[in-house]
Amino acid sequence: MNRRWLSVAALAVLAATATRAQRHHDPMTSTDPRAGAAPAGFVASTAKPFDPLMDDAISVMHRGMDDASRSGDPDRDFVTLMIPHHQGAIDMAKVLLLYGEDEQLRRLAQEIIVDQQNEVALMRVWLAAHPSHGGAAESRPEGRR
Repeated sequence: MNRRWLSVAALAVLAATATRAQRHHDPMTSTDPRAGAAPAGFVASTAKPFDPLMDDAISVMHRGMDDASRSGDPDRDFVTLMIPHHQGAIDMAKVLLLYGEDEQLRRLAQEIIVDQQNEVALMRVWLAAHPSHGGAAESRPEGRR
């Protein structure tokens, strides 16, 4: 079995674990933006033209990253910030699928959605396995909203 298949199999197991953790309301895999999930607010729909819809996806991503709590642990903070970043890529790819016509770019967008969803699942599993020890010490960086 080659490395790619092993990686795919590992991601599938991790995604299943993340889904199971979400069903059990694990706070580190909740939809709370401070837990690293993308904030609500973006819906890919042809009700808006391409440019405003893409702007919405980017705004939701930035809001999720800006609102992410920081623990002072570089590993944890990286993952907490990357989850909304990856969700932003997923949302932007969905916009392309609604409006894009180039078949190569549409395939790329589909791959981005799958790959980024798998990586988000992996990061949520990592967060669940590495609970924050900061508790009340978790906060927003100085100068941030």
